[in-house]
Amino acid sequence: MLGFCIAAPVGDALAKILSERVSLGQLLLVRFAVQALVLVPIVAVTGRAWRMSPSVFAVTFLRTLMLILGIGMMVTALYYLPLADAVAIAFVMPFMMLVLGHYVLKEEVGSRRLIACAVGFAGTLLVVQPSFQQVGWPALLPLGVALNFSLFMLITRQIAKQTDPIGLQAVSGVMAVVLIAPVLFVLPHPPVPALEWNAAPGLTSWALLGAIGLSGTTAHLLMTWSLRYAPSATLAPMQYLEIPIATVIGFAVFGDLPNTLATIGISITIASGLYIVLREQATSRRTAPEPIATPTVPTPAE
Repeated sequence: MLGFCIAAPVGDALAKILSERVSLGQLLLVRFAVQALVLVPIVAVTGRAWRMSPSVFAVTFLRTLMLILGIGMMVTALYYLPLADAVAIAFVMPFMMLVLGHYVLKEEVGSRRLIACAVGFAGTLLVVQPSFQQVGWPALLPLGVALNFSLFMLITRQIAKQTDPIGLQAVSGVMAVVLIAPVLFVLPHPPVPALEWNAAPGLTSWALLGAIGLSGTTAHLLMTWSLRYAPSATLAPMQYLEIPIATVIGFAVFGDLPNTLATIGISITIASGLYIVLREQATSRRTAPEPIATPTVPTPAE
């Protein structure tokens, strides 16, 4: 999850750079095409499992649609918002994940952590307010991203233990290309103008598009692996590290820093996340069973 927190804002920064050079449709198509081109050969060479049962295939299809929608909303938001502000607003997502993990997956989440979620959400609103005053409705797009990816990660968790992460991402990349390409090349007038295929990107833009595909593929592979081995209530607070990482990247690349009100909101959000981490650790220590001494029997491999 830490690797995800580094790779994801790197991809967001690249998308912000490209937002004025290529259309949203071009960016989405190349991003998923790179994912498919990188992972399909790996699946073929290593013999990894990629075939799915009908139910898992249906969930993977839904997951792919949600991934396309979420990335599309985030890229659109980055056209209007500084990187750190967009990421910070989207960080209502871990709160949503904790609540959904509690009520949907029946994961144990104490009342104090739920209160911390409410406080963190209030901090997120402090980031939304100045952004909304400046750019209007696009400031709300990261909230849509948060809700979309909260559900996306819950869905991923449902199938993460039934599928190989690389096989899952390879199939998802192929699905996305099959879904997006006809909209760009077959429909004479796409339902959304941003999905049109503009003039061919230049060499630099192609390189940046490829880098977006690689960073996005890496980020979601890491996220899928993390969900395979740990509950969402444990992983969600770790994502707060993405905020300071995005702030550093945004300042280094674009010279953007959050204003005073947004900084206060980000601080509240991070503090709430750190509190949740401490509560998670304390709860885990209290509920961990006492180890029972048993004789070990070496296996043939040992």
